[in-house]
Amino acid sequence: MVSDRAYYSDTIASFLSRDDLTVLGELTAASEFDVDLPQRDAWRQEVRVLRSALLAFNDGHVFLEFVVPRLGKRIDAVLLLHGRLIVLEFKVGARFFARADIDQVWDYALDLKNFHETSRDRSIWPGLVITGNSGRLAEGEERAEDKVAEPTLVSSDRLGEWLARVSGSRAEEAPAANEWQRGRYRPTPTIIEAATSLYRRHSVKEIARHDAGAKNLAQTSAAVARIIESSRDNGWKSICLVTGVPGAGKTLVGLDVATRFQDAESELHSVYLSGNGPLVAILSEALARDKVQQERRNGRTMRKGQARQAVQAFIQAVHHFRDEGLKDPLPPADHVAIFDEAQRAWNLAKTADFMQRKKGRPGFAQSEPDFLVSCLDRHPDWAVVVCLVGGGQEINTGEAGISEWLAVIQRSYPKWHVHLSSQLTDSEYNAGAAIDALRVRSNVCFDDDLHLAVSMRSFRAEHVSTFVKMVLDRELSDAATLYRQFARRFPVVMTRSVETARAWLRRQARGNERYGLVVSSQALRLKPHAIDVRAPVDPVNWFLNDREDVRSSYYLEDVATEFQVQGLELDWVGVVWDADLRYQDSGWQHHSFVGKRWQSIHKADRQLYLKNAYRVLLTRARQGMVIVVPEGTEQDPTRDPAFYDGTYSYLRSVGIEELGCP
Repeated sequence: MVSDRAYYSDTIASFLSRDDLTVLGELTAASEFDVDLPQRDAWRQEVRVLRSALLAFNDGHVFLEFVVPRLGKRIDAVLLLHGRLIVLEFKVGARFFARADIDQVWDYALDLKNFHETSRDRSIWPGLVITGNSGRLAEGEERAEDKVAEPTLVSSDRLGEWLARVSGSRAEEAPAANEWQRGRYRPTPTIIEAATSLYRRHSVKEIARHDAGAKNLAQTSAAVARIIESSRDNGWKSICLVTGVPGAGKTLVGLDVATRFQDAESELHSVYLSGNGPLVAILSEALARDKVQQERRNGRTMRKGQARQAVQAFIQAVHHFRDEGLKDPLPPADHVAIFDEAQRAWNLAKTADFMQRKKGRPGFAQSEPDFLVSCLDRHPDWAVVVCLVGGGQEINTGEAGISEWLAVIQRSYPKWHVHLSSQLTDSEYNAGAAIDALRVRSNVCFDDDLHLAVSMRSFRAEHVSTFVKMVLDRELSDAATLYRQFARRFPVVMTRSVETARAWLRRQARGNERYGLVVSSQALRLKPHAIDVRAPVDPVNWFLNDREDVRSSYYLEDVATEFQVQGLELDWVGVVWDADLRYQDSGWQHHSFVGKRWQSIHKADRQLYLKNAYRVLLTRARQGMVIVVPEGTEQDPTRDPAFYDGTYSYLRSVGIEELGCP
């Protein structure tokens, strides 16, 4: 029978009593896509293998083609046997166990463990089954604390033998099958997974968690949609500012709104824009690759170039939008523009300098926020600007911060309606004076639904971003207290050795969980550790390519900086801390390496950028993090141990565990 999550669901006894054609008919009827001959034959062989393997079992349940929403895939089979979950991936005709297939079934098991409520407390045993060989059985061990075993590699003729072993040891209380499958699925996808799912026209409700402890992303997305629709209905021009802590889902809200109003023929058509070049490149490539794969699965051919063109209508670099506005004085095609990381838009000085040097326009008198709003203001009827804003995220010279957007609206656009997150008054947004100036206007309102307060990036611990803020703000006691609350769920460890950190990252990751090393763009004295921050890194290859590619993050050779990882995340992160930001008794000391020596940074804005760079680096992990503070050496005056020891001692005083040698 068809279930809520699986194409086919039945007791083992009933499954064994049905013939192949009946089961195949139910699978085919439930499929969302046309079932071709190879798929039908694969299902037929899987059913026969399962029937043979389950003959000795009287109790239990079978789920075939169990849907995993976050991954956009289906598990071939899930078995409930004596209270245990058996997750099976079949490779019909395969003679060998491929690494990619092993990681695939491990990912399925981890996804159920992390995001499916009724699987959370159960032992889960993933198994990869090949049908093109015989006599093979390499049992995975249950080593991890979360009770997810390593994948078992088994040929179809020995599947029943393995199932008997697993189900016969330490039986657990069996859940009701209907209760188990109806358990809420509360995923926390990466931004790449989320963008891919949204681009396939899934809604944010399907891919975002819904627990009471986190602001529902759908609620914030709906609030923005209401502002857009009311502006259209009333002929208003509006600006909407959405805030959130690092990893709270601001980008996801923007992508959801863009996909909700993706119809190019609709007057509500929206465009998602970002000044974060690596983020745009990575998301665009991920969406194009996925589109090509989707077409291939459906028996159609699409070149990646075609897919990229389609993606460009969905996500664009903000500079392309700006340049089009310079060339064409008419209103843009879109009535709604969503600016991600709006705090990074350029101030007047940087914009004017760029326009003179690159565009041949001397005397340009508008900041980037001013010019972008002016482009939307060209519409004679209505328009909406949505700004997605991160606090403490300005990391480069010339970034205007959110106050410039507010100052522009107050100075030049008195008739625009202003919708502000109620948390925009927080000190980390540095917009207090600009907000005070706006309060006298009657068309300004504050909305709690425009703030995302809890980080979604780390599904193991929601308050990592708060912990990082406390550490950087020298709130030692509060940071230590918060660390103790999440340390078991979200490991943060320390070492003086880069090699020890590399070994730790490799040990932690399971399946396709991604890991990598990140450093500050000012970390210029890590070369003795084989880390050259000036070596060019392609963020697309670093973030998207698999573990067989030396350019990927998995190799732990190339490192990414705050500019390449902002807005993105990894499952496991190694942060290598150089002497650019040092802790001394008087507080943080800020330095840049010039020529052959470190020089102190005295300008307040550059000090802020450096502090924010480490804020970005320390909030990229979804599951855990290792921090490396090298020991330095007295033989090298640019790596004096005194440059590093204060930082290491300060971080250890928070309570962070120290790793031993690998």
